[in-house]
Amino acid sequence: MTAFPDRLPTARIPDPMAAPALNWGILGTGWIAEQFIASTRAHTRQVIAAVGSRSAATAQKFAAKWDIPTAYGTYEALVADPAIDVIYVATPHNLHFAHVKLALEAGKNVLVEKPMAMNHAQGAELVAIARAGGLFFAEALWTYFLPKFDVLAQVFDSGMLGEIKSIHSEYGEFFTRDHRIFNPALAGGPLLDLGTYPLSLITRLMGVPREVVGAVQMDESGVHGQLSAILSDRSGNQASFATTLYGLTPTNAAIVGTKGTVRFDSEFNLPGGFQVLSTDGSKVLRYTEPTGRHFEGLFYEAAEVARCIAAGATQTQCRPLADTLAMLEALDMIVARLGIDYGL
Repeated sequence: MTAFPDRLPTARIPDPMAAPALNWGILGTGWIAEQFIASTRAHTRQVIAAVGSRSAATAQKFAAKWDIPTAYGTYEALVADPAIDVIYVATPHNLHFAHVKLALEAGKNVLVEKPMAMNHAQGAELVAIARAGGLFFAEALWTYFLPKFDVLAQVFDSGMLGEIKSIHSEYGEFFTRDHRIFNPALAGGPLLDLGTYPLSLITRLMGVPREVVGAVQMDESGVHGQLSAILSDRSGNQASFATTLYGLTPTNAAIVGTKGTVRFDSEFNLPGGFQVLSTDGSKVLRYTEPTGRHFEGLFYEAAEVARCIAAGATQTQCRPLADTLAMLEALDMIVARLGIDYGL
């Protein structure tokens, strides 16, 4: 039996400031687009060159607020701009498919907010278009671009934990009633938003589940307010996750293997520390960094995308397209099992 190591690997993430500067077009003018711009400008040399919205007034207002030189009143005009190297799609979940397809068919590289699409069929179609065009394409699930998760990826891939037997995870936040997450017309509810973090961790480690069981509670708004699910693989290994939009939860996770366990010091999906314990707890390896939020983390995905595009890569190993498609396949299973209707 291989001895449990004495130290953790180190992060391999290059200096984000060293990433080649590309011209970015921002498709969508919501909250996450603002977070992305603020973080990327503060920590990289990327250029936010243009923004596109459904109306010229909205685009111009956003451009003025964020000092963006070019504003387009249609998405079609944005993706047609020959000076743009990559499009960041930041519209609501149920619009991702149409907007990514628009950008890809215009010959643009794309980074799209999670989830990539509403279901596996849509995601597979987008991946096929990107591959046919030789374009870069990735899902902006920013957790997987953090140095913390690069260290974890090395832990996972080295077999340090042994066979993964169980994963326990959850994510809950509080939202006011006027938030888009309560809007059925925008594919509201926590699953496609908060739920992608624990579910992506599960499918990253255990693949597409063999079986899903769970429970869902509907909200008076018409979206699901919370749900819990247990997923099992072909060996019977289990993962549990829960997500709710009714209040703040610890947003923590534990990953239990036959050789070791990972426990997180704070929210598992944010910058912050974690521990890797040997099975009997006799050895504890610690990764330490300050806890952060979007400003301290979103820039890593922008820098990685820039490096990949400059190198001629069509995807990133931080969030491979196969991992995204596996999560979408698991989402399809959960939606079908729990009877969630997005009106597609």
